[in-house]
Amino acid sequence: MNKLVVLFALFFAFSVSAQDHPNPATLEPGAKAIDFNLKGVDGKMYSLSSFKDAKILVFIFSAPHCPTAQAYEDRIIAIQNDYEKKGVQVVKINPNDPNAVCLEEMGYSDLGDSFDDMVIRAKDKGYNFPFLYDGDTEEMSIAYGPVATPHAFVFDENRILRYVGRIDESEKPGTATQHDLRNAIEAVLEGKEPPVTQTKVFGCSVKWKWKGEWRKKLDTNWAKKEVPLENLSVEGLKELVKNDSEKLRLINVWATWCGPCIAEFDELVDTYRMYMGRDFEMYTISTDKLNIKNKVQEFLEKKEAAIDNNFIFESENRYDLIENLDEKWQGEIPYTIIVEPGGKIVYRSSGGLNFRELRKAIVEHPMIGRYY
Repeated sequence: MNKLVVLFALFFAFSVSAQDHPNPATLEPGAKAIDFNLKGVDGKMYSLSSFKDAKILVFIFSAPHCPTAQAYEDRIIAIQNDYEKKGVQVVKINPNDPNAVCLEEMGYSDLGDSFDDMVIRAKDKGYNFPFLYDGDTEEMSIAYGPVATPHAFVFDENRILRYVGRIDESEKPGTATQHDLRNAIEAVLEGKEPPVTQTKVFGCSVKWKWKGEWRKKLDTNWAKKEVPLENLSVEGLKELVKNDSEKLRLINVWATWCGPCIAEFDELVDTYRMYMGRDFEMYTISTDKLNIKNKVQEFLEKKEAAIDNNFIFESENRYDLIENLDEKWQGEIPYTIIVEPGGKIVYRSSGGLNFRELRKAIVEHPMIGRYY
């Protein structure tokens, strides 16, 4: 069964318990802004008074991992640039509990939704507005009631809510025709009623703290999955590197006696879980001798490595592996490559993975991408 179908089925099953936790009500137009006290990625604390000089205050609830949110980042940056001199201040708030974000939901990002992840994303994209973290208590988010990320709230000079809803009607950059957020800002600047005061919102659901139970259930189910291990011949290796599939292929070479290999294996499995629903596949190749295959199996099971393709190299001659995997490989392990369909190697790493770098290489590859 297609992995995405399985994931949707799991989330549907878990939604039964989710019904016991109704989502907070969304503020209605005409409501007064509610104060807060949140930390920004710049290390400063922010409240309503921090923005007392702003003629219009725009709160946008958003999150680093969400593909829809990422699709709108450049548009939000442009809105701040275009209206800053007119007294408009954009403030972005992450409402998500990072522990409620499942690995299987992170297939469009190299990051999760922790404060540290926020700092990285803000720097990478060059945010020109404050980005605040509400993932620990979610007090502000519960008070305002965003239903998805991104979700915009426009307050006038008296901090009365004048518009709540989407940024525009099209996630794909450059295709929008109904610029609801910009229209609302323009209207309020002119002292007029926005043409539309409230819209529905499309995006990732808010990861309220109680949704952490979903992640626990997915993790529990993952731990029960069968862990395969098969032998890999020299000919099989050659075919593997050719990559006749239609997917981006990651190949990791490791051994049970290799310290860095062992140290990085948990995150390697997490990386597989993040992207397994995309056009991506992972192969691990153990260089341990065949007579300790059972030890390799035990290690993989301990690491819950339910990756579709775990192998142990058959040949006793390790140079059969070195010479047929990658001509640029000198033989050190761990060694990791990413291979495009057709056999072109587009990423190499030796001596231990930088997982942020690896995940960025995966998600920013044209075959994968950060949004739909």
